Amino acid sequence: MVPARYSRQVLFDGLAARGQRALIDATAVVVGCGGLGCMQATLLVRAGVGRVRIIDRDLVEESNLQRQVLFDEVDARELRPKAAAAAERLRSANSLVDIEGLVEDLNSVSVGRLLEGADVIIDATDNFDTRYLLNDYAVATGTPWVYGACVSSYGAAFAILPGETPCLRCVFPHVPPSGAAASCDTAGVLGPIVGVVASLQVAEALKLLSGQPQMVNRRMAVVDVWTNELETVELPARHPRCPCCGQGDFEFLSGGRASETTSLCGRNAVQVRARPGTSLDLETLAARLAPLGSVERNRFLLRASIDHYALTVFPDGRAIVAGTDDPAIAESVYARYVGT
Repeated sequence: MVPARYSRQVLFDGLAARGQRALIDATAVVVGCGGLGCMQATLLVRAGVGRVRIIDRDLVEESNLQRQVLFDEVDARELRPKAAAAAERLRSANSLVDIEGLVEDLNSVSVGRLLEGADVIIDATDNFDTRYLLNDYAVATGTPWVYGACVSSYGAAFAILPGETPCLRCVFPHVPPSGAAASCDTAGVLGPIVGVVASLQVAEALKLLSGQPQMVNRRMAVVDVWTNELETVELPARHPRCPCCGQGDFEFLSGGRASETTSLCGRNAVQVRARPGTSLDLETLAARLAPLGSVERNRFLLRASIDHYALTVFPDGRAIVAGTDDPAIAESVYARYVGT
């Protein structure tokens, strides 16, 4: 029997009871829990997808609340990691769904473990390096994924079915140069476009998870909520010389394009990754940093304000250095105060 809570969804002919049962047996992974990820996870959990895994490396800040609908002011004040706060909030929305909130950085070392078992991957990231890593993993494992991005008042979404549709590198062959495109840092972002793009992505995911890949839109949806434009754009054909899906060269997955630092969208901040296997005692680190500035700590992270920088450190040695967008400065601050 399909639970009665899904009755209105089952009445939809495109899904029906058979599709709903497929959703209940499925696993979706949301990579990122900002504006897009919050809405994606909400729709997936309420739709009854049986297992929803949320992966995010960051913590809630006040500027997130305008568009990241799973968080509130208490989450920001308590420095709660986004993945943990989102999972807790969503468990009260649907206790029938197995919800994981993983406070981790997705990179070439962790990607296989974090995405294992996914029936579909949904992109809620904020940088192309991570998207190309997702693309490598998806093509290598045959896992469908749904791209999505938005900035200002416009956004785009399309599904990638390995072996059938062009992959991300067929569509965008090269990583955009740093600073070449508008970002939420420079152009801002409206809440409504986040909801629209996330909804388009989840619609594609539900088609895939319910066993109806033939219904997937094979074009890119492009929308601007301010100028009232909505169109679908033809995607290029799969390219036989595409380094990823054509040649099987998974350079992002192998770590050949990995970076130890990542500038974070919407913030004057840089993430610094520690060596794999690093483990920090946050209590000891807090005691060491306390004489140098203000220090706050919870079970997920430590936050220290020192020398005009806000340093957020996680138990795996990863840190976010706010107050600079220069990776060299961020690495210097990290080495000075964390030292791993």
